[in-house]
Amino acid sequence: MDIIERPPILHSEKELLQVAFTTLPAEVKEIVDKINEDYSYWDDVKYKYKDKVHNFPPQRLWAHAKLMRTYNYFPIWEGSNLCFNLTNKMQRMCHEFDMNFGGSWASPSIIPEENKEQYLISSRMEEAIFSSQIEGAATTRQVAKEMLRKKRKPKNKSQQMIVNNYDTICYIVEHKDEPLSVDMLLEIHRRMTRDTLYNPEDAGCFRQNDNVVVEDGITHKVVHVPPSFTTIPAFMSALMRFFNDETPKTFIHPVIRGIIIHYMLAYMHPFTDGNGRTARALFYFYMLKHNYWLTQFLSISRIIITTKKKYERAFLCSEADNNDIGYFINYNLDVLSKSYKKLQEYLKYKATEKRIANTFLRLGGINSRQAMIIKMFDENSAEVITVKDLEGKFHVTAATAKSDIVGLLHRGFLAEISFNKVKRGYVKGDKFDELIKQSL
Repeated sequence: MDIIERPPILHSEKELLQVAFTTLPAEVKEIVDKINEDYSYWDDVKYKYKDKVHNFPPQRLWAHAKLMRTYNYFPIWEGSNLCFNLTNKMQRMCHEFDMNFGGSWASPSIIPEENKEQYLISSRMEEAIFSSQIEGAATTRQVAKEMLRKKRKPKNKSQQMIVNNYDTICYIVEHKDEPLSVDMLLEIHRRMTRDTLYNPEDAGCFRQNDNVVVEDGITHKVVHVPPSFTTIPAFMSALMRFFNDETPKTFIHPVIRGIIIHYMLAYMHPFTDGNGRTARALFYFYMLKHNYWLTQFLSISRIIITTKKKYERAFLCSEADNNDIGYFINYNLDVLSKSYKKLQEYLKYKATEKRIANTFLRLGGINSRQAMIIKMFDENSAEVITVKDLEGKFHVTAATAKSDIVGLLHRGFLAEISFNKVKRGYVKGDKFDELIKQSL
């Protein structure tokens, strides 16, 4: 997390008037508009536009851009100077989310009804894994998914973080129609951090001192000092009102309100640890509460972890520029857009996978799950599966998974092997290739 250069400040009334009453040439106005539409920070302006326009050094461009932003500022959080400029890009993206995050997505042609639960569980796993990895969980996605599918006991802190995150997501889904309370927030944090904190007693409790700072992971330089712990009670009252108010005096689009909640909890840092995970969980909660149900199928943290420096920078820019949260909003809207596109790609891939598997239905006498199993062995002749594997993959009972395997055993597609006196596995049968060739 790099320390960033703070922007220049217009100090005097004379400077403000000079900027305000300067008529900009068309080419300069176009650049200033682009700076604001992109929500560029000072250092972007300083290096990107240096010597680009005659007689308009970056400092002057920044002054004009900043003044234009302030014209559209409005208070959005009581007791703080939190603000942002609502850009055309933000409004357009929010409109796109409104159009795509509901309504048409209920169509089986988009998310087939028979696969909806399977996709949902997989997406929750993905979010739990990547949100934990953002905070340092050191385990692979494959190992983590295997652990969650088979409900194995976590072997270390990293795996415990992922199990906690998954459990918290499920808890939020169950309670999404309830108003947020302080007790519920503490329960979310308790679930999120159970058995992962240096001091276990800190789980589900607000910090009681100011010995908490945010440091750069490499240089250990302090990049954020949260407000005093004595302000946490007042902040919590404001958070509950902001989260639960269904008829606010100032309308802010729900997606942007959710992002603001994410920022403010991370900024306040009310817990000794687990603030980032809890902040992202609150955003998830707020989106579901306001019927953006497609959020459940998005892995937002998967995009964040691939752009982690930008995520951290969005926090720093917002704080350094007098809590202008526009940087953080702009970043998170981009994240949502990319998550949505990833979901589209995933659904397209699964549809293709299903079409390929369905060709094996021509073998006759098998169901769609058995067709998928045959496809697995057709693609990887060294595959080894267990009943437990199929329970997790298809989200079925052990009896159903066993029945699918027995059917394939009787046909000769699979063969049984022994791991020990109790556990059995299943591999490609001797007749597999012959049966496939004869039937297809």
